[in-house]
Amino acid sequence: MSDPLLTLSGVHTHIGAYLILHGVDLVVPRGQLTMLLGRNGAGKTTTLRTIMGLWRASQGRIVFGGRDVTALPTPRIAGLGVAYVPENMGIFADLTVKENMVLAARGARGAAQIDRARLEWIFSLFPAVEKFWNHPAGKLSGGQKQMLAVARAIVEPRELLIVDEPSKGLAPAIIHNMIEAFAQLKARGVTILLVEQNIHFARRLGDTVAVMDNGVVVHAGSMQALAADEELQQQLLGLAL
Repeated sequence: MSDPLLTLSGVHTHIGAYLILHGVDLVVPRGQLTMLLGRNGAGKTTTLRTIMGLWRASQGRIVFGGRDVTALPTPRIAGLGVAYVPENMGIFADLTVKENMVLAARGARGAAQIDRARLEWIFSLFPAVEKFWNHPAGKLSGGQKQMLAVARAIVEPRELLIVDEPSKGLAPAIIHNMIEAFAQLKARGVTILLVEQNIHFARRLGDTVAVMDNGVVVHAGSMQALAADEELQQQLLGLAL
């Protein structure tokens, strides 16, 4: 395993009076794609939001790139090179696709200031982003909105990309397109932490895997090993990959 880019140690998170994470230990190796799996309600989304500082860890430690980020506000964490695509995608529906992209490119005042080579690469990954460049983002289909959400996250180079269920509700052809996009990101050395329910997605892309249940990580190892062990899959997930 390569050196860790992100480490969670004994992380607890409360939401109001409720304790959701009960001591999460998680390692995300640099340059790899880590799958975060688990049944609904296991704590996966809460883990992602806690990493981003959207919900504050009440106990434990989060270290990114050797720096303790546990108490940092979300903009500071993003500024260190972390991009987050939430399950609801978080696009600005009343703005055009272009305006959404310009907002995500923090150093750009207009589309002309976005790195052209990077933009062309994004267009090659997600042709719909170019096709609907001047259209209101709210008018896009669900799959096109998901492509825009990921495109925004990678419009600038990032060290870590965190994505919550990118294939949810998408047609198989769009899921295939998304898998290819993440494969290219991996090839470029981007570290990715991915929550996903689509098992084909997980098997195709995952290098390492962590399985959550009831607010803790109950299994961590290689995705290949989990995919080959049907008994362990049934035990951890209640299904066979």
